[in-house]
Amino acid sequence: MPSNLTKREIVLEIYEKTQFPQKEIVSTVQMTLDIIMKALAEGRNVELRNFGVLEVQRRKERVGRNPNKPENKVIIPERAVVKFKSGKILKQLLKKLNVKEL
Repeated sequence: MPSNLTKREIVLEIYEKTQFPQKEIVSTVQMTLDIIMKALAEGRNVELRNFGVLEVQRRKERVGRNPNKPENKVIIPERAVVKFKSGKILKQLLKKLNVKEL
């Protein structure tokens, strides 16, 4: 199973391709993530062409149950969640992925 991609790995890969100072790359990557988080926190969707769309969706209030005490009902409050829909190019790349190796 492949390992997770970290922010540090993103910075190093950009550095290898550009030779820009790593401090500037870290700052730029973090600013980008901050802008995306701020937009989502404001309820705005984030569209990154060919990569995908991060959509803010509303989850309705619902009744849940504690598996240890199924007789007790728990109200799960309404909340906002982020859903990712992959873009055209990412979908094409995922079709080539060997899912048996995951």
